[in-house]
Amino acid sequence: MATSYPTFTLSDRLTTEQLDFFQTHGFIHFKNFIKPETVASIIDASKQVEQNWIEQGTKKVNGVPIKYGKDLDGSSIVQRFAFINQHHQTLSGLLLDPRFNGLLQLAGEGARLGTEEKDGMVFNHYINGPESKFSKMGWHTDGLRDIFYGTKLNPMLNVGIHLSTQKIENGGLKIIPGTHKQSIYQMLFRKKYFVDNKPDPEELSILPEAGDLTIHDGRLWHRVAESSIRGEASRRRVIYIPIIAGKYAPKNENSPTVFYQRFAGIVK
Repeated sequence: MATSYPTFTLSDRLTTEQLDFFQTHGFIHFKNFIKPETVASIIDASKQVEQNWIEQGTKKVNGVPIKYGKDLDGSSIVQRFAFINQHHQTLSGLLLDPRFNGLLQLAGEGARLGTEEKDGMVFNHYINGPESKFSKMGWHTDGLRDIFYGTKLNPMLNVGIHLSTQKIENGGLKIIPGTHKQSIYQMLFRKKYFVDNKPDPEELSILPEAGDLTIHDGRLWHRVAESSIRGEASRRRVIYIPIIAGKYAPKNENSPTVFYQRFAGIVK
C-alpha cells in the first residue's frame, strides 16, 4: 500500500502538470486550500446545523437519509449530513471561492458544482467509539449512482475539503489509482459494493492535513478505512462536493429516496 505522492497548490486555473496528473491517476491533492480559522468556522457551522436537525428530528434532506450516531459521551450527533450547504451561510459562502471554477475543467464541458444535485455538499463526521454508526465505508465507485438514477454514466468528481489532519493510523480514504479508466464490467464487479473493506495491494492512502483539498474521480474504486485508533484521536471531519456534468437534476424537499440509499444501513 502506497502513501507517497506529489501534492500541488491550487490557484484560479489548473496547470498542465496538474491536469496531466489527474487524468493519469484519477486524483489530485492540493495543500492549504483554507486557513485554520476557516476550518474552525466550518466545524462550528456544522454543529449549529446538527443541533437544529436533532431538535427538529430531521430524518431526510431532499430525499437523502441523514445518518445519526453517538459521540464518545453518548450524546447524539449527525455523522453524515446531506445538502448542508443549504442550511448555513458559512457553508454556502465557502462555495463562492473562485478557485472552484478552475476545477470544473477536470469534468469537461458543462461541468458544475452539484450544490443542488445528488447529495449536495456532504459533511462526514467519523469517530471510532463504542456507539459510532459511521467509522468506515466499504469499497465502491460513485458511478453506480448514475446506474441507480437510470441515467447515462457521466463524469462525477468528488472534491474533498479536509477539516482534520490524517495519519495512516487514522484509516481514511483509500483509492485505487487509474481505475477511473476501467470498463463498466470492472466498475460493477471488481469488488463487492460496500460489503468489502479489505485492503487492496494497489490501494493508495490519501493523507491530507486540515485545510487541504483533494479531488478524486467518482469512477475510481475507493473506500474509507476504519481508524486503528479509538476515542478522540480517531475523530475526522471532511466535506465532499460533487462536480458533475450532464443533465441538470436538482433535488428538493419532495424528492424521493434513491433505491440504493434505502440500504444505507450496510454503510458503516
